[in-house]
Amino acid sequence: MKYDVIIIGAGPGGIFSAYELMKKKPELKVAVFEGGAALEERHCPIDGEKVKSCIKCKSCAIMSGFGGAGAFSDGKYNITNDFGGTLYEYIGKKKALELMKYVDEINTSHGGADTKMYSTAGTGLKKICMQNKLNLLDASVRHLGTDINYIVLGNIYEELKNKMDFYFHTPIQKLKVTSDGYQVIFADGTAECKKCIVSVGRSGSKWMESVCKELDIPTKSNRVDIGVRVELPAVIFAELTDELYESKIVYHTEKFEDRVRTFCMNPYGIVVNENTNGIVTVNGHSFEDVKKRTENTNFALLVAKHFSEPFKDSNGYGESIARLSNMLGGGVIVQRFGDLERGRRSTVKRIEEGTVRPTLAATPGDLSLVLPKRILDGIIEMIYALDKIAPGTANDDTLLYGVEVKFYNMEVAINKNLETKYEGLYVIGDGSGVTHSLSHASASGVFVADEIAEKM
Repeated sequence: MKYDVIIIGAGPGGIFSAYELMKKKPELKVAVFEGGAALEERHCPIDGEKVKSCIKCKSCAIMSGFGGAGAFSDGKYNITNDFGGTLYEYIGKKKALELMKYVDEINTSHGGADTKMYSTAGTGLKKICMQNKLNLLDASVRHLGTDINYIVLGNIYEELKNKMDFYFHTPIQKLKVTSDGYQVIFADGTAECKKCIVSVGRSGSKWMESVCKELDIPTKSNRVDIGVRVELPAVIFAELTDELYESKIVYHTEKFEDRVRTFCMNPYGIVVNENTNGIVTVNGHSFEDVKKRTENTNFALLVAKHFSEPFKDSNGYGESIARLSNMLGGGVIVQRFGDLERGRRSTVKRIEEGTVRPTLAATPGDLSLVLPKRILDGIIEMIYALDKIAPGTANDDTLLYGVEVKFYNMEVAINKNLETKYEGLYVIGDGSGVTHSLSHASASGVFVADEIAEKM
């Protein structure tokens, strides 16, 4: 099995690399290897009736497969250099924005044309945030929704599937450097290529780490984001979400001066489980289709933690906290904000009597037994800060699901072409530690494909 280009991982980075290579160099022989399933085969068994919580499938349908972890996200493409990664440090701010806009054009031409583009430009909410010690970050946001995002991915796959070889349920076990390129080893055999694009996403962080160790590719420690997912009545955040859809708000705590931020806001959405390497955490989705909407809005509150000497394993720290949550709650824990403030665990009865109906079946418990005090104090401070711009955020019945952890890869040493010290071996997307979003990961895929098209 010999190819010109092999792409490892069919998340946004890998998909847009494949798409751009198909457009720029259709004569190239390209293969895409993916550990998860094809898009139409990706189904989480949780149905809320027979299966109410994560059963820890061998390959998590939410996290792996065509479309990556973003396939069942709510399809938010943030066009900005202010957050979502540091791709601009490698390719320049202007180029990064150009590529994000190009990705948006591809998405809208493949089924996303009727979706809305939101923007913070000219909003009066920025001033209101600043008056309350909050910083609203600038961005344009294309919201596809989980449903339209799925359609867009399906249409792109239809265009790609006959132009290159896709290998699903085929995780790569080993990556080797050869005299004239690279060899990938999987359960049923091997394949060789001249150029190799690695785009394994957040769920491939451990694999990426092992590859860097084996090939002696330098890495440096990255951060881990730890926090909770907040769920409250949609009307409380309606003023922000109706105008901006997603508002990225940053707060610096008074007590520790830690940075707390909102992340992945889902108006009228649902809270969901995620399984990363056997650890069950929480996330959120929302829909473009009005019929699928709920009465709640959910978003994450995350505290970033960086480690240096002597401890450098940021992901290991996050994993240990998530495992503690899984141990105490059998998965995700949910707690009313009022119960947290009163120092008591939530019960099924208290949640049922509350005004917020949970959209995820989670175990009522006590998050103070899971989250470190410094992180929990920061989250509580942030909730009271948000209450000033969205009164009702700090209501007793506001639900907090824990834990939410965003694992970031060790940042891989790559040059301005997103290439490792080995010529022709590129590392892109969230697996590189450089991007942390759909838009940045997709843009990195286009960039590398253009580089390869020029050289071949």
